[in-house]
Amino acid sequence: MGDRLRFLLNRIGERLWVRPLAMCVLSTAVVFLAKTADNTGIGPLVPAITPGSIETLLNIIAASMLVISTFAVASMVSAYASASSTATPRSFSLVISDDVSQNALSTFIGAFIFSIVALIALQNGYYDRAGRFALFSLTLMILAMVVITFVSWVDRIARLGRLGGTIDKVEAATAAALQRRRCAPTLRGVPAGPCQNEGQAIYGGSIGYVQRVDVTALQTYAEESRARITVAALPGTFSAPGRALAYVTADSGDLSDIDARRVAQAFILGNGRQFDEDPRFGLIVLSEIASRALSPAVNDPGTAIGIIGTFVRLFALWSEPVKEDDTRISECDRVEVPKICLRDMFDDAFTAIARDGAGAIEVAGRLQKAFESLASIGDAEIRGAAIHHSRLALARAENVLAIPEDLEVVRKLAKFASSV
Repeated sequence: MGDRLRFLLNRIGERLWVRPLAMCVLSTAVVFLAKTADNTGIGPLVPAITPGSIETLLNIIAASMLVISTFAVASMVSAYASASSTATPRSFSLVISDDVSQNALSTFIGAFIFSIVALIALQNGYYDRAGRFALFSLTLMILAMVVITFVSWVDRIARLGRLGGTIDKVEAATAAALQRRRCAPTLRGVPAGPCQNEGQAIYGGSIGYVQRVDVTALQTYAEESRARITVAALPGTFSAPGRALAYVTADSGDLSDIDARRVAQAFILGNGRQFDEDPRFGLIVLSEIASRALSPAVNDPGTAIGIIGTFVRLFALWSEPVKEDDTRISECDRVEVPKICLRDMFDDAFTAIARDGAGAIEVAGRLQKAFESLASIGDAEIRGAAIHHSRLALARAENVLAIPEDLEVVRKLAKFASSV
């Protein structure tokens, strides 16, 4: 339930209208909440606030918040366009879900709605003495909140959409996905056996990427129907005609009663991949940013070198032992799920950089240093993948580098792989 809720909240967070709408409703409710002060009997005890003073303050807020809200939207759209053009369009969902920017825009729009509704209520004599005092106090509080939000947001919007900030967001999202998969390598199911393509094949009702697999729903159905389900499409897999999502076998051997539609509903499909349950997607996005930086039009090997360091951090995180408190128990014993392939993760991360950076001695050399660092972590599987990609990167560099001295530098750095 927690994974499902997080997935839904992340999708809601990518909708720019949700928080402003919620703030508008809250602002309207606060205006009418101030009226309850008239029913408390504190009217003779509070200072008398003239309606004119409150109207002046509300008029100022109404006029300024409309301008600031328009400015905020324009600045955010510019930042989103910058993130798509300088990094990669696949990072757009992370940039648009920035909490600080969404909270700032919601605050500005909420203050504007508050001032408009409060003005209408005040000019129609809705408040008595205590209500006017409460409204005046709330107006001052909202004004202070707007000022604080604007000051902090200006610093944030200056960095939003910049390449460095976008890379940090993608790295954080990828690290979170890796951590979740590290704690639940089979998504709370049991490891898939060698015979994964046996039974009735289940196909998706639409074409798109698998964004999430509801293993709990599969377990529930498997228990009801006395069946076993083998997941064949992990998050990130492209579901197309002829590509099975899962295979179902029945304990009785009779597959005539299998509800293929219910099994397929446990696979959430969409037009694009998501970072939540798909750590490979984060690696691909980072690799795309590095490849764009290595293109002749950009010619920014420093960004590629920085992302190579990011990959070292991410794979070092993947190799860390899982604490018992963090391990998610395999609760779904009737659902078999294959583990993510480390070689595929290395391919996603390093293949494009090794190809596009083969002709840059600084990138080729930094790649070999990264592979040597990963090979020395102590994880046998990571060491094997690092040595394999070190040899591939060296082969690509030998085909591109024309200066013997440069090639000799790369060969010396790759000696750790040739000695195995």
